[in-house]
Amino acid sequence: MSKCYICEKGAISGNTVSHSNIHTKRNWKPNLRRVKIVENGATKTVNVCSRCLRSGKVER
Repeated sequence: MSKCYICEKGAISGNTVSHSNIHTKRNWKPNLRRVKIVENGATKTVNVCSRCLRSGKVER
């Protein structure tokens, strides 16, 4: 599973708990976007989460 290039946020696992308290495994995946960023004067295509894009941690 891919991670955010900036904050390294990745998928985490846990349980879905139903009304009858039955636990089943599930995954939460980050909201990744494939964007072109500028790093050291060169452009690069990387996966970045929407939180990092919104907070301005990357230069597009």
